[in-house]
Parts: sequence; structure tokens; C-alpha cells
Amino acid sequence: MNIITRYLSAALSKSDDYFLASGLFIKLLALIYFTAFLSLSVQITGLVGADGILPFSELLDYLYQNHGPLAWLYKPTLFWFNSSDFALKAATLLGCIVSMLLFFGYKQKGSLVVLFVLYLSLLHAGQIFLMFQWDTLLLEAGFLAIFLNAGPSRLLLFLFHWLLFRLRFMSGVSKLASGDPSWANLDTLKYYFETQPLPHAGAWYFHQLPDWLLQAGVLLVFFTELIVPFFIFLPRRFRLFAAATTICMQLLIIATSNHNWINLLTIVLCLFLLDDKILQKLLPQWLQPVILRQKTDAAATRLPRHQYALPVFAVLILLSSITAFSAMVSNMKFPAALANTTFLVRSWGIGNIYHIFPTMQTERHELQIEGSDDAKEWKSYGFKYKPGALDKRPEFIVPHQPRLDWMIWFVPPRNTEMLYWFDHFLTRLQQGSPEVLDLLAYNPFPDKPPAYIRVQVFQYRFTTMAEREQTGNWWQREYLGEFPFVRPRMP
Repeated sequence: MNIITRYLSAALSKSDDYFLASGLFIKLLALIYFTAFLSLSVQITGLVGADGILPFSELLDYLYQNHGPLAWLYKPTLFWFNSSDFALKAATLLGCIVSMLLFFGYKQKGSLVVLFVLYLSLLHAGQIFLMFQWDTLLLEAGFLAIFLNAGPSRLLLFLFHWLLFRLRFMSGVSKLASGDPSWANLDTLKYYFETQPLPHAGAWYFHQLPDWLLQAGVLLVFFTELIVPFFIFLPRRFRLFAAATTICMQLLIIATSNHNWINLLTIVLCLFLLDDKILQKLLPQWLQPVILRQKTDAAATRLPRHQYALPVFAVLILLSSITAFSAMVSNMKFPAALANTTFLVRSWGIGNIYHIFPTMQTERHELQIEGSDDAKEWKSYGFKYKPGALDKRPEFIVPHQPRLDWMIWFVPPRNTEMLYWFDHFLTRLQQGSPEVLDLLAYNPFPDKPPAYIRVQVFQYRFTTMAEREQTGNWWQREYLGEFPFVRPRMP
């Protein structure tokens, strides 16, 4: 028992070299939380409101009918109390407000708890639209930040390092484990800039680079994802190298891709690879006292009681993430009790796995949704951000994530789960749902919904420099045919 006590005491002891990093992390996390909640505030009712694509209230009713009161364990969300459009919208706006309170240092621990609970609730409400790795990354980073109020402990620093390691290393391993030929042949970047979900103009320019340089870029990806993550756990000079290479890679991704806030959050997580000596040189002198104003209080008080729960959560995070990762890369079968436990842990926003772009699409198929009143004259709906008009400059929208535009990218392969929500989306268009139509840039039927809906498929390719100089177009496209069906309006 004395040995256990001694190890716990050492693990929970404060690391005095990371107070400035911790303070800066919390302020930047507050800004990322703010952008995430703000981005959702303009979409949430159209996605999962009462007249949205996948109404969350219907899912809650189904879960309660099948699991009774225990359903809340698998869907931990405040919306069990009220899942109305007002409640969904209010949660996003409250998240924006509390994020700003956290940024200005008000009730740090309480604000972090509220933000975690709100975002966890919205993640489950968002269903397939919020089941992305950046959402779970934000949740676990936000959960760990709750324990920073007493100063960064050695165990807490390890958990932040473990989170960053998982994000980077698991993404690299998943690329190898997938067997995708484009990764194996170092051809991925020949397709990535053109076929990613929402490219911006920077992707067009990078797509013009010579093949040898793009192949070298793939090798750089493997180096930064398979080798560099291990530097996180090595002595200081290796950690600084890991931070520098990871940050540079994230900046390159931002320069070529609209991946919302995940790259920004990855950069912020690199703060725990630095230390206060480095940050004191990098940050303006006037800013440092603002960030450090809670250091004296944190250092003078005894360890808060909630910190003693951190070792328990550490075990759950390690157990869940290692088990899930092992199952992902090796198809290992674990005992049902262990599998259920790790699933439950991940349902609460911690211990997740990461596998960013394990496979790569080599062609870009865009869906053009059209409506008609007579099945002869067809008019197109316009999306806000996904490729459409050939001469429209691809927009830079970081850190916003338009969930509908993003999800449309997954539909052409005709995965059953994707067709399910897409079918609901088309139905809402035929019903003229105002909330869903607000997710679009242009509705060609403002007075009443059309009698028919069809979906046309085009293959999009970036133009070459010569083609763009001649035509002014960013894209060229080829008609492929009609997506499975033409739909008459439901009575």
C-alpha cells in the first residue's frame, strides 16, 4: 500500500515547468470550443432538429423503448430532459458564452466542466454528423483540461502526451493497415488535394506540384506519423523536435485543406511538448502575467479532491484506447465484458482512437441535386461550400465545418449508413423543411417544394494551370449519370 501511495503521490505531483503552457492551453482551448459551438449553432436544428434531417428526439424515443432508463449510459446527453429545437440551439449558444467566460478566466474548472458536458451532449445529438475524430479529440482534450486548475501534474502531462501520440501514430498505422494501394505506392498526394471533402484554393496550387515532390510529401507524412510521435516520450530536445515537425505539418495541412479546427487543436496540444522556458522566449512579456495569474493560487493550495480521480480515468483511457486500437489494426476479438466497457468509456468522450484518411479516393464524384415540377425542366439546389460552379474559387473556411457539405462527400460510394441519412435529406427537401433549406446556399423552389427530385453525378477534376489561364475555371467535370433514382414528392 505504501508503494502504491508513493507512486500516486509522484504521479499527481505538480510539474512546475508547464504552468505557462497550461495557462495558454486553456485560453486557446476556450477559443476552439467557441468556434466549435458557433459552427454548430447555425446548423444544429437543420441537422437533427424536429424537422431536420435526423431528428434526435426520434432516436431518444427509440433508445428509451429498447433500453429503458439505462439508455442514458450509452447516450449521455442533457437532451434526455428536453430535445426541442430551442434546447439544441440554446446549448450551442450557451457553449459560446461559457467559452468566452473561460477565455477571460472566470470559474475555470466549472466552465470546463460545463463545456465538456455541453459538447458531449451535442456530439450524441448530432449522430452521424458529429461522429468525427475532431469532435472526440476536442472532448478528450477538454476533459483532461478540467484537471489543469490545480497545475499540471506529471500524470496529466502524460495523458496529454498520450492523446497527441494516439492522434498521430494511430493515423499513421491505420494507413498501413488499410492496405490502400495509394499509400503503399506513395501516390496519395496525387489525389488528396483534388479528392478531399472540402478543398480550398490552396489545394489547387499544391495539386500542380510535380509527382516526385508529391511522393516525397507522402514519405514526410509517414515520418511525422510513424516515427516522430515516439519522440513525445523522449528527453527535451526530442520533444521540441516533435513539436516543431508536428506544428509544421499542421500548418501545411491548413494551407491545403478545410479541416475545421482539428489542425489548430493539434498545434495547441503541442504546447505540452514545450516548456515555460521556451514559451517565455516566444510570448510577449506583457502577455505572460495574464496567463500566469493563477499560478500562485494553484501552487499554494493543496491538491483538490477531484484530482485523486485522475488515476482512475487514466486507467480507463489507456484501457479503452489500447483495446480499440488493437481491434482496429488486427481484428482481435476481446471478451464481451471488456468490449462493452471500452465502448461505454468512449461513449463518454474519452479513450477514442484515430485513423485520419486511412484510405484515399482517387476520383472525386460530386452529387448535383435537382428538382422539377414536371420532370422535364430541372433546377439545381446550391450548396454553400462543396464544389459546384466550375469557376467558383474553392473557399477557405477554417475553422468552420459545414456538416452537410462535408457529409455529401461520403455518399457516392453508396455505403448503407450514408444512404440512410441522404434519403432523409432528400425527403426533407421534398417537404420544404425551412431548417434543412437553411443549410443550403440556394433553394430554386422558394414558393413550394418540387414534385420530383433527382441526383446527378459528375466527376470533378482540378484544371491545369494552362486550362485555368484559358478558361478561368478551377474545376473541369464529366457527367457520369443519374444517382440511383428519381423521386416523386411524397403525399
